[in-house]
Amino acid sequence: MAMEIHQSAEDYLEAILMIKEKKGYVRSIDVANQLSVSKPSVSYATKRLRENGYITFNEDGMISLTDSGMAIASKIYTRHKVLTDIFKALGVSDEVAAEDACRIEHDLEPETFDAICKYAKEHGLTN
Repeated sequence: MAMEIHQSAEDYLEAILMIKEKKGYVRSIDVANQLSVSKPSVSYATKRLRENGYITFNEDGMISLTDSGMAIASKIYTRHKVLTDIFKALGVSDEVAAEDACRIEHDLEPETFDAICKYAKEHGLTN
């Protein structure tokens, strides 16, 4: 059974995925900048994520997602993109849409998110 993962851990995994997509590599400083947190916070969080098998470090200190880390990161990132697109389609500014998506992406039950996706698709709000 998968361990209960906290929102902050999901945020870290999602940030790692976003940085990897953008830059092709991920360093601790990139994660700190992305999440606007201190380097010690990143060190603590990445240590926990590594201990739980969600990320690995190579000899250069680059961070990679494991399969289980990628599964969580991509689920959250997909939710983030879909919710942002829907909010923008409703006329919300890009910045606020992204902030609000970030705020609720962790708290929606899968049933609710699936219903939102279905509705959005039927009404042409998402691709």
